[in-house]
Amino acid sequence: MNVLVVENDSDRKVLPPLDGAEFRSCTIAELADAVPWAEVLLFRTFETADLRAVWPKAENLRWIHSSSAGVDRLLDPALREGSWTLTNSGGILDRAIAEYVAAGILASVKKLPQALARQRERVWEHRITNGIRGRSALVVGPGSIGREIGRVLGALGMRVDAAATSERSGDTEFTRIRNVRQLPTYAGEYDVIVLAAPLTDATRGLVDGEVLAAMRPDSGLVNIARGPVVDERALCDALASGEIRWAVLDVFEVEPLPDTSPLWGMDNVILTAHLAGDADDFADRLWALFEDNLQRYVRGSALVNVVDMRLGYVRRQNDAPKYT
Repeated sequence: MNVLVVENDSDRKVLPPLDGAEFRSCTIAELADAVPWAEVLLFRTFETADLRAVWPKAENLRWIHSSSAGVDRLLDPALREGSWTLTNSGGILDRAIAEYVAAGILASVKKLPQALARQRERVWEHRITNGIRGRSALVVGPGSIGREIGRVLGALGMRVDAAATSERSGDTEFTRIRNVRQLPTYAGEYDVIVLAAPLTDATRGLVDGEVLAAMRPDSGLVNIARGPVVDERALCDALASGEIRWAVLDVFEVEPLPDTSPLWGMDNVILTAHLAGDADDFADRLWALFEDNLQRYVRGSALVNVVDMRLGYVRRQNDAPKYT
């Protein structure tokens, strides 16, 4: 079985041997020439590229695995029309991202960015800060990452709801699950809105000027989903005008974030370089998931984390293993 690993030149990893599997590696720029050899494709890079020239050459390809939970960078019409199976890395990023979300919310309400600015200026200034116990959070996207966020925020004493494609009750992690299409009508009920939804046609631009205007002026927004889920220009305006108080952003419409973006200079914004899920044990977790799925593939068993090509994400799997 031929397994082609797509990775960065600067981050090549010697993968453990696996019976019956031959591994080769290439960069994303070399993929079109290397892909005819591959039966299995493992993306270990988060680089994006136009892959339309790749798929017509993938004559032996049967299965593609993404090292991220979101697969929007891979899904194009040519991929959707192919006969391949696509899996993602949901389950290995959950805890790291949930901890990032909790840290970002706590840092924002405790005004740590402002405290660090005063520290650099050697200014001693007393400030009143806020707490999160008893406050409300809405997690948009109750997938595996969203659910872990819900568990962590709930453990910190927050009341946590979710927004999904349909409203339902009786959930184990969330007080209630609301219809995301009605988000503008209830966005103002929450202290924090956390975006954890996949990027699809339905979620692109989901948080626009209307939603931001509906949020409370003392509320905050956290985005660990994909940049285009938010109208970034409208977000900048809302942060500058005081429509919302703060934001924690790990993803952006354009990455790297251009140095001309006003977000860089806003003292009510914490921004990071798309790193929320990149804990120090990420590579080990990724390999554990991929090796498990590779053994399933060899046995002819059902794979875990299979992406529904029509929806663009994995339908919820209550019995999916956790690689923690």
